Amino acid sequence: MALIVSHGHSVTSNPLKLSAPLGASMAFMGMDGTMPLLHGSQGCTAFALVMLVRHFREAIPLQTTAMNEVSTILGGMDQVEAALLNIAKRTKPKIIGLISTALTETRGEDMKGDLKLILARNPELADVKVIPVSAPDFAGSLETGWGKAVAAIIDALAEPASARAQECNRVNILPGVHLTPGDIEHLVELVEEFGLKANVLPDLSGSVDGHVPDHFIPTTLGGATVEQAKNLGRAKLTIAIGEHMRISAETLHDKTGVPYVVFDRLTGLEATDRLMVCLSTAAGKPVPAKIRRARSQLIDAMLDGHFYFGGRKFTIAGEPDFLWTWGKLINDMGGELVAAITSVHAAHLSQLPCQQVIIGDFQDMEDQILEAGGADLVISNTNARQSCQALGIPHFRAGFPVYDRLGGAHRVTVGYRGTRDLIFQLANVLIEHPGHDHGPIHHPQGHYPQGHQTTEHDHVAAPAIG
Repeated sequence: MALIVSHGHSVTSNPLKLSAPLGASMAFMGMDGTMPLLHGSQGCTAFALVMLVRHFREAIPLQTTAMNEVSTILGGMDQVEAALLNIAKRTKPKIIGLISTALTETRGEDMKGDLKLILARNPELADVKVIPVSAPDFAGSLETGWGKAVAAIIDALAEPASARAQECNRVNILPGVHLTPGDIEHLVELVEEFGLKANVLPDLSGSVDGHVPDHFIPTTLGGATVEQAKNLGRAKLTIAIGEHMRISAETLHDKTGVPYVVFDRLTGLEATDRLMVCLSTAAGKPVPAKIRRARSQLIDAMLDGHFYFGGRKFTIAGEPDFLWTWGKLINDMGGELVAAITSVHAAHLSQLPCQQVIIGDFQDMEDQILEAGGADLVISNTNARQSCQALGIPHFRAGFPVYDRLGGAHRVTVGYRGTRDLIFQLANVLIEHPGHDHGPIHHPQGHYPQGHQTTEHDHVAAPAIG
């Protein structure tokens, strides 16, 4: 078992943690015709917008109530009302996601009470579904905000099972924020292979999957619809991916009575086997031959890849369910997890195959790598690039944000096929860096060892966020 410890620093010098309002905003990005609205200062929204644009490389709709010094002291109800009326008039969204920030939560604003009064005196907002979400920056992180937002969407839109006829072939999919649009698309394909119909919420594969729209609209274009959200109660089963989605699955069960199962991950042979058993049972059909062949290919890939993973040292830094998924895969392949860094406490991380999990930042990651005598590969988002360059360690970009590589939205990391391709990608990096078998030499100034040839996996200079 791993010991979960906090770094205990009074100052975070190189942040890893991402905010809960950002996670909530991303969840609303997976809803069609939606405008996320952050109730806070302009800076909060601008920072989140920059990260989303740079990661997805798409036009991102995101608005703010633009709290100032006066409204921070006297209350921001007038700002919320003005923002809702302005958005409803100019963009005509189907949904407005009203997300709190640390500024308004610290002040103690009654956002739900204010919203009730605003809606009562503004009948022109009747055609817009305004969904409030409490997601202050100081409570939780990216995954926390995503899970809270999905739960709020379900609570606001899902209809009880008694109100609609149940469909025996419908399955709800509640993906975690650590899944890519490509992952969601592949999950839908797997569900359909069993003759089942997938109802995904939220669905980033329809909104920020990198397609070129026929026309511009000021709200989200694509994703789960209001009707799909209402129909969640008609499914025979809900599949949630990631522990941070448990709150959403439980909310849906309480609201509609639909049974649920929470998968800790869908990457790896054992994890995908459990998903196949679940879908086979739900459909009353055996696993299709096409999927069985994909399983055989994964086994062969594991046999081929374990020669390059065995005995190598890995470091992973990211959100809890991201860390869990990638850490378990490294362990499955025979690699050693010498440093595991995450943003917030999560009980299930105590089961990771490593000595300890640090709740900290990228400085803690560097310290742990040096204490372990080096590492062969770091798996983390783009913000780890400077640490990896300084230590002379290869860096595999994954998670959020990744803004110095293309194609992240289309990467598939789930299922037999996704796991197979991921093993090949990681193994190829290890093959390209055979000199790191016994850990890197520490290079404080970021200089590479003599004779080192930079590759696409090494540091690529990029302007800092913020």
